[in-house]
Amino acid sequence: MEFHTYGNQTNPTLLLLPGLGVSHEIFLPLVELLKDRFYMVAAEIDGFLIGKPSRFTSVDDQAAQVNRYVQEHFDGKLEVAYGLSLGGKILSRMMERSEIAISHAIMDAAPLLALPRWSVGPLRYYQAFNVWSCYHCTGFWRWLFHSHYFDVLLDEVKKVFPSDRTRAVREGYKSVYTNTLESISGPDIHFWYGTKEAFVAKPQVKHLLSLCPDVHVEIFDKMNHGQLLVDHPEVVAERIEKLLP
Repeated sequence: MEFHTYGNQTNPTLLLLPGLGVSHEIFLPLVELLKDRFYMVAAEIDGFLIGKPSRFTSVDDQAAQVNRYVQEHFDGKLEVAYGLSLGGKILSRMMERSEIAISHAIMDAAPLLALPRWSVGPLRYYQAFNVWSCYHCTGFWRWLFHSHYFDVLLDEVKKVFPSDRTRAVREGYKSVYTNTLESISGPDIHFWYGTKEAFVAKPQVKHLLSLCPDVHVEIFDKMNHGQLLVDHPEVVAERIEKLLP
């Protein structure tokens, strides 16, 4: 993994963890909005480093690497952590390990449940094809969706299309889909999702609430997976700022 820092080191800390198949640069609009309020660290996930060959290992390994970074650079403490999709899965595992202290944690549409074993193989190859087609057939996807939201995601996929082709995607989805969150702890935990992804998100929320009934769940109308961050970073920034006194 690699880590990129922004802002003044005297400000409260904010960790940003991107989703699978996109770079840390998906956070740049958010960084611009929060650079005077936070000292931010945006992680690059193994297998999806910009311009560098790497291999995805596992959700658990990525969580361990982030925890070590926080221990070494922030004395094991974070004010706020925000994880998008796979980043939220990594964040959940960081909290499950209980090796660092996170005052406020936001999981944005994080996949917390394993899928039936028989479905993991076909689904990860299907997702790998999706990423490959986004990289090679962007004209088709732009025409099909015709939205700024998908334009941004397609551009992000092109930045980090894995050096080992789609292996990083397959291994990433395999790790996500074969691990269920078993426990979680933290003083202030939030789970966000959009109404257009509710079918997938609702089981994650139900499981999370069974582990931690005090989780704050927020649902965003007419939003799809990752769309709130892409289309409305000002909304994300406002909610993050409100977490602090």
